[in-house]
Amino acid sequence: MIKTDILIIGAGPTGLFTVFEAGLLKLKCHLIDALPQPGGQCAEIYPKKPIYDIPAFPEILAGDLVDNLMKQIEPFQPGFTLGERAETIEKQEDDSFIVTTNKGTQHHAPVVAIAGGLGSFEPRKPPIPTISQFEDKGVEYIIRDPEIYRNKKVIIAGGGDSALDWSIFLTDVASEVTLIHRRNEFRGALDSVEKVQELKNQGKIKLITPAEVKDIHGETHVEGILVKQGEEAFTLACDHFVPLFGLAPKLGPIANWGLEIEKNAIKVDNTLDYQTNIPGIYAIGDVNTYPGKLKLILCGFHEATLMCQSAYQRIHPDKRYVMKYTTVGGVEGFDGTKKEAPKAVVKAIE
Repeated sequence: MIKTDILIIGAGPTGLFTVFEAGLLKLKCHLIDALPQPGGQCAEIYPKKPIYDIPAFPEILAGDLVDNLMKQIEPFQPGFTLGERAETIEKQEDDSFIVTTNKGTQHHAPVVAIAGGLGSFEPRKPPIPTISQFEDKGVEYIIRDPEIYRNKKVIIAGGGDSALDWSIFLTDVASEVTLIHRRNEFRGALDSVEKVQELKNQGKIKLITPAEVKDIHGETHVEGILVKQGEEAFTLACDHFVPLFGLAPKLGPIANWGLEIEKNAIKVDNTLDYQTNIPGIYAIGDVNTYPGKLKLILCGFHEATLMCQSAYQRIHPDKRYVMKYTTVGGVEGFDGTKKEAPKAVVKAIE
């Protein structure tokens, strides 16, 4: 039985930052994640993708953000159960919780913070009959390492932020970048749309709208695609076809925990502490929903901060915590002091 003050479900950026805020309150954290390493989507799906809305970082790669967060929480020595999925939760007589993973590992804590991002997810695939036979043979639904596109002809399909951002990024990597979208209008950020238009005018991106990819050609690897634009159909040669139509999120077993769910997200009270309908269980980051919710990493950081204050009061109802600025109080491990703590409990993927 692994015991901790705050049990965090999900080791993405929001979950990791929760460790820091809890550590300032002298609260111990343990994290569970189904992935074999911390970082969530930032580490697993797009470690090389630049992020632009983290304060004090005009641009930072997702993987570097995770590395920085891990360094930031190092003094608080959190525990990790990696490669395991939180499966069941049982409330105890003292209002604490026992969470058991799919591999039988049990965790006991008075507070549970669900920071599972979008949950488990699968890419949305376009209705192309031959697409499955080219998966991992030139068809990729997620860009993990941009270097595989070095000096290659790449065709991206999609109209959201990922399609726009990767089209922009790959202009400095690929020999040729083509962006295809079924509409003339894009769903992504306005500045990204303007940047794509600018790159098109410079001849660095081929933009084809409104159009759809109808088929894929090749023997053992992608060699080209069939495009339909209005009444016209034509073939484009390429080395890689990357349909970026988003991810289909699923909450998984958490959906059966008795929490109030709305559109595949957990409803929380954002007027105070992001607590769910079950006292002692919080939901922070992309996994939650409330009026005015924005699915941004920096919003998850804010939610984690307020959640930890509430968790402290739940764990120590007779104590009054007086907040101290880190510029005044410092952070043990970074301010010249040594932090003594038990070694992190790690159960790695088997």
